[in-house]
Amino acid sequence: MEVKCIIFDCDGVLVDTEKIGNGIMLEMAAEYGFKMELEDAYRDFNGRKLKECFLFIENAIGKKLPDTFESDYRQKSFEAFKTQVKPMEGVLKFIENLKIPYCVASSGPVDKIRLNLEVAGLLDKFENKIYSSYEINSWKPEPGIFLHAAKEMGFDVKDCIVIEDSKAGVISGISGGFKVYGFTNGFNNEDLEKEGAILFSSYEELSEVI
Repeated sequence: MEVKCIIFDCDGVLVDTEKIGNGIMLEMAAEYGFKMELEDAYRDFNGRKLKECFLFIENAIGKKLPDTFESDYRQKSFEAFKTQVKPMEGVLKFIENLKIPYCVASSGPVDKIRLNLEVAGLLDKFENKIYSSYEINSWKPEPGIFLHAAKEMGFDVKDCIVIEDSKAGVISGISGGFKVYGFTNGFNNEDLEKEGAILFSSYEELSEVI
């Protein structure tokens, strides 16, 4: 296929946030008796709607989390993101060398996407090309956010590729009819390949295969 547009996920694809966000969530949830390894959090939480992650925790501990859990988590994670977020290695060079349109499509809210891109020094690359599940009320693993991004960018599904790092994101892209490239991080290789992604481990490698 001739690639005419690239749709990037954000967390774990453009910005290195997954360890930060998952670490804070596991630390907070541990106060209520929840135990999970970081590797499992990558598999079960990445790419999913935040409320689904909280429901997973509640089902595991057999009780409701406090009403303030989400707001507390957002506050703590936002504060951490402001100082700790970095671009994924090689992504800036990859983007600067692109000769085709591209955008970002994420399950996160727009203010979170913008904050992380800004701290990582990537926001100027994605102005007016940011698409959030919160804008259309459709979250991965549903295909809606990628279909929305392709439409807004003015391309057919067959002309776009999706770059993802989560199982939910790969399912989302594949079910929408996209060719999906899965960014491996040492935790997700097997899951991404099982769901049909073409694996790559660096942007240098990706630049050689698309």
